[in-house]
Amino acid sequence: MIEPAGLTTRPAQVWGGVRLVPLVRETPIEDLRLDVRLHDADFGVVAVDARTDYWSYIPHGYVATWGDDAPAAAYGTQLLGPAERTRTPDRMALRFHRRMARRVAKNRLRFLPLHLALEGYLALHFGGPEIAWQEWSHRAIAHGLSPRVEEAYTGAVVRGLDDALRVFEIHAGQCGVLLYVADALASAFVVPRPADYRALHGTLLLDLYGELIYHYAMLSMPVPDFGARIADANVRSLADLRAEAARQREEWTAFHDEVMAGGLLGTDYTYEHVYALGPYRLSRFLPPFERRRDNHIGELITDESGQVAYLKTFRLSENQIRRGHLLTVLAANDWSLPGTAAALGVTEPELGRRIENAGFGHLLRQDVRDHYRARRRAGEPPPAHRRAPEHEGPTGL
Repeated sequence: MIEPAGLTTRPAQVWGGVRLVPLVRETPIEDLRLDVRLHDADFGVVAVDARTDYWSYIPHGYVATWGDDAPAAAYGTQLLGPAERTRTPDRMALRFHRRMARRVAKNRLRFLPLHLALEGYLALHFGGPEIAWQEWSHRAIAHGLSPRVEEAYTGAVVRGLDDALRVFEIHAGQCGVLLYVADALASAFVVPRPADYRALHGTLLLDLYGELIYHYAMLSMPVPDFGARIADANVRSLADLRAEAARQREEWTAFHDEVMAGGLLGTDYTYEHVYALGPYRLSRFLPPFERRRDNHIGELITDESGQVAYLKTFRLSENQIRRGHLLTVLAANDWSLPGTAAALGVTEPELGRRIENAGFGHLLRQDVRDHYRARRRAGEPPPAHRRAPEHEGPTGL
């Protein structure tokens, strides 16, 4: 569970379907600083380990404190005639990174914001079946879930976000923001000091957002603005007015933290320690992948008492939650299809259908997939809703 100790929410500001909720620290964290490092190429390749690479849109990195022969890749397939073979093909710049988090000086750590969390989600049970059950293909046993791909959208294409950030009023002492689209919590962003937030405020446009947020932004109507209502009968002096204004702020804070942000704050996460920064710890976390509720992945820096100094989150779509839930249950049952089917309360052919619809059908042997389809056609009732395999996007292992 994330404990936002020391952070207080202020009344929201609205621009169309985008709602921005400021987070203010009473006491800024002065011995930790965050700075941005813009890259000379938006598309990046990260060497996760000796056998695994992470490819994604990576326009910038963060540096936490206690660089015309750049590599390039061709845009698709380009056919050149004999007279054109001396022409340099159209290219996009690549940037290679050594690890998601890397120490660059004695008390400086460079890490890739949000990609640290996304790589943790993509690596979920990445090795595949640990027991060579007869239903799994040779590829599943030999290579696991490689390649693993998910889709995301940059903040620049989330309608209304650019304008909202431009007209957003930054509060005194503000160290973070909760970003809502159509009143669905899209992302939480927290930094140690107000000066850090002012410097990094615009990088929200460079972040990645899930398909749910992108579609909400495209289809949503304007959301209602926050409005304080003070009864005239309760105000007899300036002191009464101040007291009523303070009560309105407290009511808004309680409503926001318990209702609007409850899906982020009221969840038990699984944490993975990534790096030690003196008295601070950089970690990433995964949700329990509970269906029909908010699920966020993210990364954070905490001090020895557990106070959050840095936080960045990514909201998973329902399809991504299903994939995470399915992989978690498979792993919990040692990748046994009968055991997993029993745990989910479905038949083996129905489990086979779910595996295929999740985009993992290639892990099953073809004859097993055909057998499951034949059993479903022969006597099992069809599911109420059929979904096509997920579209592969730009972020993956």
